[in-house]
Amino acid sequence: MWKNFFCRIREKDTGVRTISSAAFLIACFGLASRILGLLRDRLLASRFGAGDELDIYYAAFKVPDLIFNFLILGTLSAAFVPVFTALISQEKKNKAWILANKILSFALVILIFVSLVLFFFSPELINLITPGFSSEKKVATVGLTRIMLLSPVILGISGILGGILTSFKRFFFYSLAPVFYNFGIIIGILFFSRFWGLSGLAWGVILGAFFHFLTQLSEVFRCGWVWRWDLNYQDENLKKVFRLIIPRTLGLAATQINLLITTILASTLKAGSLAVFNLANNIQSVPLGMFGISFAVAAFPTLAGCWAREDKKEFKNNFSKTFNSIIFFTIPFSVIFIVLRAQIVRVVLGAGKFDWEDTILTFSALGIFSLSLFAQTTIPLLARSFYAIQDTKTPFLVGLFSEIVNLFLAVFLIKNYQLLGLVWAYSLSVILNMFLLLTILRYRAGDLGEKEIVPFVWKVALASLGMAGVMQITKYGVSFLVQMDTFWGVFIQATSALLLGGGTFLSIALVLKLEKAEKVFSQFKLLCRFTRGGFN
Repeated sequence: MWKNFFCRIREKDTGVRTISSAAFLIACFGLASRILGLLRDRLLASRFGAGDELDIYYAAFKVPDLIFNFLILGTLSAAFVPVFTALISQEKKNKAWILANKILSFALVILIFVSLVLFFFSPELINLITPGFSSEKKVATVGLTRIMLLSPVILGISGILGGILTSFKRFFFYSLAPVFYNFGIIIGILFFSRFWGLSGLAWGVILGAFFHFLTQLSEVFRCGWVWRWDLNYQDENLKKVFRLIIPRTLGLAATQINLLITTILASTLKAGSLAVFNLANNIQSVPLGMFGISFAVAAFPTLAGCWAREDKKEFKNNFSKTFNSIIFFTIPFSVIFIVLRAQIVRVVLGAGKFDWEDTILTFSALGIFSLSLFAQTTIPLLARSFYAIQDTKTPFLVGLFSEIVNLFLAVFLIKNYQLLGLVWAYSLSVILNMFLLLTILRYRAGDLGEKEIVPFVWKVALASLGMAGVMQITKYGVSFLVQMDTFWGVFIQATSALLLGGGTFLSIALVLKLEKAEKVFSQFKLLCRFTRGGFN
C-alpha cells in the first residue's frame, strides 16, 4: 500500500506549478511536523519538567544549530538556490549539476572540519555560553553537544539536497523530511533515553537527521543528479555563490550570536528558564513553519524567476498574493495564542513533571511571542524577496541592527521582568526588523501591491477581533460546564472556543468578501463531500 502511495506521489511531484499549491503541500507536511514537534515537547516536559535536564538539552542544541544556520542556511537561501535556479531556467542543467556537486563537496569538508574543531573545544564554548550553569550541568551539556555535532554534517548535506528539490519545485519529499526528523527525536525520547538518559535524547537527534537525509536522497537522484566529488574552485557560478554568501553569512552570524547571548542571559536566571523560553517559542513557531516558511519557500523560485526576466509586474503580484496569504492565517493564530494561551500550554505540555508554575511562565511567554507573530511569519518572505533580486546585504544590515536592538532591550528588560524581558526584547526587535525590510524592499523593488495589501490586512484584523470576542465568551461559558482541573475539561474548553471562534472568523471574512476565505470555505465543502463519499 505504502509503496503504491509513494509511487503515485512521485508521478505527481514533477514540479508544482503555483505558489499556493506548493505552499499548501509544504504547509500540510509542516503541520504534521509541528504536531510531532509539539508531541516531542510534551514528552520532554512530561519526562523531565522545566528544570535542569531540559536546560542542558536545549543548551546543547545551540552549538550544532549555530553550525547549521551559519554555514548552510546562508548558502541555501541567499546564494545557492537563486544561482542554481537561474541555470536551470536558462537550460544549463549540466552547469547546474556541476555547481551542486561543488557546493556539496565543499560543504562536506567544511562541516566535518568545523564539527571536529568544536568537538575538542566544546568545554570552553559551553563554559562561555552557559556561565550560570553549575559545573555538573556544564559537563552534561558538553557530553550532549559532542554527540549532537554529528547532526549539522548530516543536516547540512540534506539541506543542500532540499535546495535542489525546491529549485525543481519538487516539494513533496522536501516537505516530508522534517516530519521524519521529529520522528527520530521522539524515538530518542521514548526509547533511547530509557537506556542512556540525556545522551539518548542526543542520539535521537542524530537518528532524526539521518531520516531527514534519506527522505530526500532518492528524489534528488530522480531529478538527474549524479554524485561526483569536486573541489575545483575555478568556476564562475561557484564564485558567484560565494559572493552572495558573505553578507548573508554575516547576517546569520549576528543572529546566532544574539541567540547565544539569549542563552547566556537565560542561564543566569532560575533553573528551567531556558527550557520555558524554548517550549513557548516552539508552540508559537507552529504557524511560522506552516505559513511563514511554507509560503516563502514556495514563492522564492517564482520571485527569483520574475526578477531574472525583469517582470516587475508579476513580481509585485506574486509578492502581494503571498504576503496576504501569510497574513490571512497568521493574525487569527496570534489571536488564538493570546486568548487561549493558558489552555494551549496546559493541553500541549501539562503532564508529568511540568507543573502549574511552569505553565504560568510558559503561557505568559507565549502571549508575548504571539504579539510579533505577524512579523515573524512575513520576514522569511521579505528576506527571500531580497535574495530573489540578488540583494543579500540589506537583510544582513537590517538583521544586524535589529539584533543589536534586541540585545540592548534584553539586557535592560531582564532586570525587572526576568525571562519575560527576553521575550519582550525578541518580539519588539522582530517587529522592527519586519517593518524596516518592508520599507526598504518597497524602495528597491517598487510597487509591492500596497493597494491590495493594506485593505486586506484591515479586514483580516476586523474578522480576528470578532473571533477573539466569541472565543473569550465561549471560554468563559464552557468553564462552568466542565471540570477545569482535568485534561479533558481544558481540552473541551479550548476546542469549543476554537471551533466557534474559527467559524466566526470565516463568516466575517466571507461577509467582507475576502478571496482567501472563499477559497478556504470551498476547500472545506470539498473536504466534507470527500468525507461523506469516502475514498474512491
